[in-house]
Formats: sequence, C-alpha cells, structure tokens
Amino acid sequence: MRRDFLKWCASAGLRLVVPTTLFEGARASEDRKESATYDGPYYVVCNASGGWDTTYLMDPKGVNGINRLYQQGDILTDGKICFAPTAKHISEGMSNEDFFAKYAKELLVLNGLDYSVNNHAPCSRYMATGHLDSLAYPTFAALVAACRGPECPLSFLTFGNYSATGNLVSMARVPYIQSLKLLANADSVQGIAQHPYHDAFVSDHMDKALAEQQRWRASQSNLPRRMRAESMLYAAQWNSKSLTRITPHIPKSTPKDPLSQQAEIALASFKAGVCVSANVTIGQFDSHQKNDEDQMKLLPRFLSSIDYLLRRAEDLQIREKLILVIQSEMGRKPTYNKGDGKDHWSIGSTMFLGPGILGNRVIGSTSEGQFPVALDAQTLALDPDNGLRVRPEHIHAALRELAGIDAHPFSQQFPFKLKDEEKLRGLWG
Repeated sequence: MRRDFLKWCASAGLRLVVPTTLFEGARASEDRKESATYDGPYYVVCNASGGWDTTYLMDPKGVNGINRLYQQGDILTDGKICFAPTAKHISEGMSNEDFFAKYAKELLVLNGLDYSVNNHAPCSRYMATGHLDSLAYPTFAALVAACRGPECPLSFLTFGNYSATGNLVSMARVPYIQSLKLLANADSVQGIAQHPYHDAFVSDHMDKALAEQQRWRASQSNLPRRMRAESMLYAAQWNSKSLTRITPHIPKSTPKDPLSQQAEIALASFKAGVCVSANVTIGQFDSHQKNDEDQMKLLPRFLSSIDYLLRRAEDLQIREKLILVIQSEMGRKPTYNKGDGKDHWSIGSTMFLGPGILGNRVIGSTSEGQFPVALDAQTLALDPDNGLRVRPEHIHAALRELAGIDAHPFSQQFPFKLKDEEKLRGLWG
C-alpha cells in the first residue's frame, strides 16, 4: 500500500524514484495534487440476483394460478403503473404499496423483456452487457465509467454479479465501509485521518520528490511494458491522495442490510467525485422452493434498500444526478413446481429512474400466460403481430444513448449491430 511504501522510504532515508508516462488520460504534471473530480451523472445498476418473480412486483397476474397471494381484482395501480399488493404478506422491508406511492411518478417500467435463455450465467452476462454470446463485452456500468471518468480512482465499483470490463477500465471492489475508510485514509494509522503516518512537511517533500522524478522519467526511453508498469505505479501514488476526498462522506453508522452498505460506499465515492458507476447486488432470489415465502422476504428488502439509496443520495445532494437501472437476470415460471417453488423463466421486467427518464410509464407487456407481447420499436405501442420482442441489447443500445456514449470509440468497439428500425425510439420519453 502507498502508506507502507512511503513510510519505508522515509525511514530508510531514500529518495523516491517513481514513473512518469501514464496511460491514456492519466498523465501527471508537477503541480498535480489529485485526479480530476467527476461531477455526474452517476449510474447504479441494482441487481436482484437469482431471478425475481415479477408477478409479485411490477407485472402482476391474478389469473391462471400464476400466484397464490392475490386475485385479479386485488391488483393496484399508481398512475399508469400496475403492481401486486404485498403489504399484507410481508414482515419487514418496504411494500409495493409504499414503494410505488413514493416513486411511481419517476419510474419507467418495461415488461415483457425476452432474455432468450433461462440459465443464470448467460442471463447475467446478457443483462449486464447486452450481448449474449460474447465474454469480451463490458457491462454497461463499466463501459460508462470508461467513457465518462477513466481517471477516477474508483471509476467502476462492483459488489458482485457479472462485472466484465472489456479491458476498458479497472474494476474496484470495496466490500465493507471499514475497507473504504482504510482506502480513503491510506496514509493514516488504521485509516484514522487524525493520525497520519507523516507530518505535513514530510509528505510535501515526498510529493516534490515524486514530481521531480516524474520529470526525469519523462525524458527517458523505456519499453512499452515498463512504461505501463511505471505509469500504473505513479497513478496509484497520486490517486491515493484523491481518495481522501471520500472521508467526509463516510457514514458514522453502518446500515444493517448488505445492499444499503453497498449504497453507502457508492454514494460516498460519487459525492467525492472519484466514481462514475456502481454495480450493487443482493442474491438468493432463485426460489425453486417456497417461491411465495422467499419472494415476500427478498423483494421488500430489495425495495427498502433502493429507497435507502435514494434517500441517502438526497442527503448528499446528488439525487438529481443519480440514474438507476433495477433488474434481475431472469423471471420465475407462471406455474408452481412440487416444492411450491417456481423455476427459471426467460421472460422478465426491468425498471429505470433518474434524470432524462420520463416516469409514470409502462412500456411493453406480457400476456395472461406471462409470455411477451411484441411492440413497435418506433412508437413503443404494442404490436403483437408485427412488432419486436424486446431483448437486452435493445435496452443497452438505449442506455448508451441516454448516457451520451453511443458514439464513443469504446462503444463502437463493442457494437450491437441493430438495424435502425429495431432501436427503441423515445424509450426515455
């Protein structure tokens, strides 16, 4: 770690010899004290890992025995969004009634999403990247981080689920809030900012030595591999300083549930300007046994954590810059198995919220048997006979447009090759 390296050099009386030529977009200068601050928008992909039951959320079905907790006449609406009633069936977390009452005006719901397959690994990859058959494609969160803030020390944060980067940006994992404290205050004893390893004048001398050696290294000729290695080391030295900006935004108390903890780490990093995107996740939605019981435990926790994330973003005054993608890698079958569970289903739904997204809308639909209904890509109206079955690549192409990165060279490097008439026009309103 940086503090150990600097401490060893100082105690040994050594002059630091550090690299200079940085990889693209990360060249340092003599007076550079920290990396650039990223000021939004911020992107969070919220994953309900394992496969949620959308009939107990935003695609309710009260017919054909698809669920056992409510009937057709019990389905609720808020604005244009229909949802399953869950308040009477949960013991903790946030009910659908409370969640949609609070956020329906901001939410875009897309039903009838065709995953094409129903196995966890390919479905997770497909939903994360928009490409089913390639292991090379980056996730949307990684791609937008690479396009918007490649210099940020924690540009792409991930807490699990499929997290491929396409070799475009580094993947950052910070599992616990205490880990964030240690990372943010790497030059301090046990991450306590008030107890630095060195006095300020010592750190200043070290910084000057780094800058001096940087200028000298810039005049030397090195092999590409050595240049890259030196660049990465130098970037790590300076990025360590940037991470101290996180310290004021680390919460004093830690929330209990894992997704809210992930949210705190991501939000503190966003507020500090050192992060562009985060991939947050909770699991155990794979309800092959006791579907209703498991989904009624997990969905309210999931919604509660999303509510926590949005409330904390409001506290940090970055709510208006936060874009959420709320998804799972598959749905659950419209029939129960012998264990009262539901097996994998290749049809599902997703939700979106944030600046640039018109809320209180539902795009797409499923039939009474929970099969997708095709739609017209140009008007987004249902067109069962001649329309398009919406797949993850259609969503990802639209997400790239929303983020303004569809023409970026990195996006062009990983194309979807959709015909113009297949692109979803006006999805974001």
